[in-house]
Amino acid sequence: MKSTGVKRMIDNLGRIVLPIEIRNALDINARDYVEIYVEKDAIILKKHENSCVICGNKTATKEICGKKICDKCLGEIKEL
Repeated sequence: MKSTGVKRMIDNLGRIVLPIEIRNALDINARDYVEIYVEKDAIILKKHENSCVICGNKTATKEICGKKICDKCLGEIKEL
């Protein structure tokens, strides 16, 4: 993991601001979602990519109950 040397204080509501340089470098824009992971004693933020919740395929085309599902997995579900 590479350190950026940037420090931010957490506000009273538990929020932090991601510096514009980091948002630009990772193509994170206002209203984008980020995924939050915990690994040992580290918090990892990753830009959320729309992908199938079942297989991870990036070509998810259908949204069902707020979840993306690719055509292949949707077809397999219909066969059940």
